[in-house]
Amino acid sequence: MKLIGSKTEQDMRRQLMCSHDALFSQVPEAITKLRILQNKFPNLLTAYSLHWIPEQGEDIITYLINTDTVAIVETNRHDLNIEPIIETMMLSEYRIGLTKQDRIKLAVALELAQEVLRSKDKK
Repeated sequence: MKLIGSKTEQDMRRQLMCSHDALFSQVPEAITKLRILQNKFPNLLTAYSLHWIPEQGEDIITYLINTDTVAIVETNRHDLNIEPIIETMMLSEYRIGLTKQDRIKLAVALELAQEVLRSKDKK
């Protein structure tokens, strides 16, 4: 999907950047989420939250990992000792059946992830 710089894209970009910054912050809750991802994906360089479903006792968050994998992570909100459930899929599989809004969000997240990975390659 080609991005055109629309207001929707700009809003999604801000939202995705905030989710990324929060995940990589030093806040204890974020550290826990990041460690879960790093344990499953040792080559993780960047991650963006594409979707979040707050359930009664757990959170279900869909992440774009780097630029090629999507992870759906279910964590227990009340008992951190309960092992998270992680489902992974390739990006091509995740794209199937997305709404236009979700396709735009994924395209923006991919662009942001590519920018992060390019900047890390230069270092």
